[in-house]
Amino acid sequence: QLQLVESGGGLVQPGGSLRLSCAASGFTLDYYAVAWFRQAPGKEREGISCISSSGGSTYYVDSVKGRFTISRDNAKNTVYLQMNSLKPEDTAVYYCGARLPGYCLGYDKGINYWGQGTQVTVSS
Repeated sequence: QLQLVESGGGLVQPGGSLRLSCAASGFTLDYYAVAWFRQAPGKEREGISCISSSGGSTYYVDSVKGRFTISRDNAKNTVYLQMNSLKPEDTAVYYCGARLPGYCLGYDKGINYWGQGTQVTVSS
């Protein structure tokens, strides 16, 4: 079965950190760009970060730039999203998606595989 599985979500206080993982099973992520999206209650899903297949190119939406870091470990077939200085407005369900081709331009289009999502709640 070809799938992506997110993990690492939870409840954290403002200013805290979480690291999300996106692990692939049934296929290799080596050639895929991988992106993180989030969907807050009552809002549309938005793309927030992307990493190219080589890891040499990354993208961040302005609202997370400087606080979130995307990385990948192809040996573990996993992509990570390190989230620091979390704010209540970061509360959302976070999804990862993998797409071909392996570059981030237009990454919010043509996702081939989606994960099921992991809840992140930032609250005191």
